[in-house]
Amino acid sequence: MVFATPGLWVRFPRGTSTEKRMYEMYAFTTGCDPCSQTQRSKLQHRRARINQQINKEMRMRAGAENLFRATTNTKVKETVALELSFVNSNLQLLKEELEELNSNMEVYQTESEAINVPMIPLGLKETKEVDLTVPLKDIICEHYGEDSSLFEKEIKEFMELRQAMRTPSRNEAGLELLMEYYNQLYYLDQRFFPPHRTLGVHFHWYDSLTGVPSCQRALAFEKGSVLFNVGALYTQIGARQDRSATAGIDRAIDAFQRAAGAFNYLKENFSNAPSLDMSGPSLCMLVRLMIAQVQECVFERVTLTTQDTHFITQLQVAKEAARVRGRVLVLQTMSQTLVKDYVPFSWASMVQVKAEHFRALSHYNAAVALCDHTQSIEEGGDEESAKALFQFHVSTPAGPPLSQVLRDPEDRRKLGKAHLRCAVIRHEEAMRVHGLCKILRKMDILQEVLSFVYKRSLDKYSEMDREDDFEETAEAPEIHSQTQHKPDITAPNFSTVPVTDIFQRLGPLSVFCARARWGPVRVVSLQRGDGGLGLTLRGDSPVLVILQWKLEGDYIVAVDGEDFKWAKHGEVVHILKSCSDRGVQLSIITLHTHDTQVGVVVSLCLDACVCVLHLICVCVTSH
Repeated sequence: MVFATPGLWVRFPRGTSTEKRMYEMYAFTTGCDPCSQTQRSKLQHRRARINQQINKEMRMRAGAENLFRATTNTKVKETVALELSFVNSNLQLLKEELEELNSNMEVYQTESEAINVPMIPLGLKETKEVDLTVPLKDIICEHYGEDSSLFEKEIKEFMELRQAMRTPSRNEAGLELLMEYYNQLYYLDQRFFPPHRTLGVHFHWYDSLTGVPSCQRALAFEKGSVLFNVGALYTQIGARQDRSATAGIDRAIDAFQRAAGAFNYLKENFSNAPSLDMSGPSLCMLVRLMIAQVQECVFERVTLTTQDTHFITQLQVAKEAARVRGRVLVLQTMSQTLVKDYVPFSWASMVQVKAEHFRALSHYNAAVALCDHTQSIEEGGDEESAKALFQFHVSTPAGPPLSQVLRDPEDRRKLGKAHLRCAVIRHEEAMRVHGLCKILRKMDILQEVLSFVYKRSLDKYSEMDREDDFEETAEAPEIHSQTQHKPDITAPNFSTVPVTDIFQRLGPLSVFCARARWGPVRVVSLQRGDGGLGLTLRGDSPVLVILQWKLEGDYIVAVDGEDFKWAKHGEVVHILKSCSDRGVQLSIITLHTHDTQVGVVVSLCLDACVCVLHLICVCVTSH
């Protein structure tokens, strides 16, 4: 079933109740309820409040710094310096409070009882309200020559759409709302933003992590910020999925891949961003972080769907875990100069914890393969198992040849014990890093996961340890990483949310756009003769008049006062043929092409040169 609203279409599955349809349709067109008391809404409102306080403190600091530089009075300098210290202290406290909010990952996690390692979501960028009413009306009146009061409905619809996209719901409807507004910005750019003029409107957006405000008049900043929120919303959707089942894991993979695609598209197509969260290094870090989380979901799917206890299959699980260990690359990106002081400490700590965690899981699964699946080795044949084991380690393990290890259960136990020792060490390191971060210590589910896998490895190690085993446990080599699913960076597909130009009544964009220029509307009265009206028409929307010396190259915008900008060729022909003997009145405009505009400029320049020469001649004659 489809419900229609002005400029919007909302689809509902069969069987959806009327009340639910109406509620979801309202949520789609208006965003989240500002009075909603969900944990996520509370978090977003607190973030908005802190952003406003940071903006206020930064304005105070800028004013105090200007006064400090301008004054020469020693007493005033001392007073201003003291005030600056208070302002900087308040700013630091506010930024720390905002960092703690941005590090709050539990709010965005799934409500399922399944135990999974939490994912890192991203909060949305906040923006101020912008009133475009007066600038849009001015353009409609001055550029298009229309009565701006007739377009109040369209202006209100656009303003309501912008207001709604500030608080999108955390689902597919919220994504469609952001994408719809993003697509409408294309039409707004074409209609109201000429190449060498701005509307004088400032778009204010806050950095998603630091809360520092940024302001630009360029519409590209507005588009980039909306696209950033598309990626951020995908991270929240991915984090909330129930990953205890393959369907939820697949949805999480899709969401994180689309988040990576949005951030990557932003990095490649929007430059000179005024805020750090949209800078190249930060976006590169976010892309890598999303890809790492995709790989983590892939590992969870492999462990969930792998029922086979074959030796080679278990080695593949260990390789998959080693692939997730690639989070080290994310950690390296977070350690770069431009990103190090920007990324929340809890993020860097979480990435480091997960890198150690999955490194431990890789060694644990290697030990399980070597010690628990001896029967599958014998049934599978030495040749196939030996090939898998030869390709398993980055370097050859110390001790007997691997072919002998496969045949001798004691050698397998010793190599497995070496892997378990590495697993225990890595688990302990993960728990140590976890204990250093106050925010991570508050995450009960993360503590539960780390404690469970650590105890499991310790129990397995105790099971394999023997009283008469006096040999020192060898150092297990690292494990080759290999994945069954290579992550994709899914670029945003803007055509999935088709929209209708809100200001389409202004006329087709091919003619009626901010970059085009045309003369004033002229009304021409034509009388029917023996050969008709003597017109030849060409094209659609609007129709071009040709083969008439006084009308050639003109566009018909109205017939007898009725708007015909969007009329098709056949409609105009039919109306003109059916006109009465009194004739017809055509409202037409002449489009000034680039050549015409250049010709006018050249003509004006030549006229100016003639005037200058004339003045020179007059001066010479007078002397």
